[in-house]
Amino acid sequence: MAKYIGERILISIVTIWVVVTLTFFLIRLMPGGPFDGEKVTAEMKEILNEKYGLDKPIGEQYKIYMSNLLKGDLGESMQFRGRQVSETIKYSFPKSAKLGIVAVIVSLITGVLLGIVSALKSGKWPDRLCMFIATLGITIPSFVISSLLIYVLVVKLKIIPTAIGLDKPVNYIMPVIALAGSSMAFITRLTRSKLIDVLKSDYIRTAKAKGLSGRVVIFKHALRNSLIPIVTYMGPLIAGILTGSFVVEKIFGIPGLGNEFVSTITSRDYTMLLGVVIFFSTLIVVCNLIVDILYVIIDPRIKLSNLES
Repeated sequence: MAKYIGERILISIVTIWVVVTLTFFLIRLMPGGPFDGEKVTAEMKEILNEKYGLDKPIGEQYKIYMSNLLKGDLGESMQFRGRQVSETIKYSFPKSAKLGIVAVIVSLITGVLLGIVSALKSGKWPDRLCMFIATLGITIPSFVISSLLIYVLVVKLKIIPTAIGLDKPVNYIMPVIALAGSSMAFITRLTRSKLIDVLKSDYIRTAKAKGLSGRVVIFKHALRNSLIPIVTYMGPLIAGILTGSFVVEKIFGIPGLGNEFVSTITSRDYTMLLGVVIFFSTLIVVCNLIVDILYVIIDPRIKLSNLES
């Protein structure tokens, strides 16, 4: 187990390094720069480029950035003087995380329950209804769901007051539904597909022949072995939702990390963009590492040697 975890950690570090390196050079290829604008004179731009080291060769810029990164220094924003990248992440991420945790829980519980109902009632009207809901969740984009929820719940029915941020519990309802829609639909389909296959297995027939109740067969035997694809999906799902949806946070005025990411792209804030990418990629890698370890815990039939191959 220690060797397996060590190898996965090493692969994770290399993956993060590749992402950071590619991002560093690709953002330099973006048209324009962080100090382009009508109010910035050529002299001011030259001073700012010198201050942030943008006047140096790109190879030297990369060496300086990676050296600072190894010391834990993500740098200072090029658009907001005195604003450290790490401070921005520390401020923005908790807001995205609060919304994301609720959205993950809602999508997981709802998706698994709909998947179970759909599998047990395969071919009947409950199955068709669950698949209809799942299809809507996958096909309708989050920004359309967000706009529709605002129009129906706020403008027409006036059930939810107009507000921005996450100051009140009621403010979670619309962004959570918008965030959880597609992931809930995907989990529903995964659960249904895998559970139908598992229910046809020989050991399920054996469990039924032993006189075990349907509830025990479903939840203790069949469902547990149906969780592997869901666990696989949960890694990137958690990382993506916790970091925040760019569009959803923008629509509902949530000052989270997703909203910050959009701003850094439009303003070409190199250091802030790199810092957010590093945080985002690290979160994804860590979540996937946890998922790999959970494989063995959830299903003992999966041998560690197979995972290491």
